[in-house]
Amino acid sequence: MVSEGDSAPDFTEKVATGDIEEFTLSERTGDGPLVLATFPGAFTPPCSNEMVALEEHLDDYEGAGATLYGLSHDSPFSLNAFRDAQDLSFDLVSDMRGDTIEAYGLTTDMPDIGLYGVANRAVFVLDEEGTVTYVWEADDAGEDEPDYEELLDAVESA
Repeated sequence: MVSEGDSAPDFTEKVATGDIEEFTLSERTGDGPLVLATFPGAFTPPCSNEMVALEEHLDDYEGAGATLYGLSHDSPFSLNAFRDAQDLSFDLVSDMRGDTIEAYGLTTDMPDIGLYGVANRAVFVLDEEGTVTYVWEADDAGEDEPDYEELLDAVESA
């Protein structure tokens, strides 16, 4: 798994912004901290709870200069529908192939609900150079959520 002090693995995926566009991580760093929150699957209760909580704290993260992105194995079409349903204003990155999830060491299975090869719930804060300055990973992706105040502290320190 990617650790604090590592250079974040670069990737190019599709991003759900309301439209569907290309997203390259290295093109998004350099303007302040970047928060990348991975989650197993759109429309599942724990993922909905986390993404809504991130939205509720978005003004704080943006006030500290950060840009927030979610990332999951879902299609960009599903992620756009999820953004609309949850009234999210930040963009969601689609990793349907699972390459990015694998590069970050986050691949997990949740057989009880039929999800295989999805991203474990995790949050990374990257500084302007793309160095990982903070990592949180769930012990149980179906239950755990990050500490949103701790995340804000990490963003302010990045």
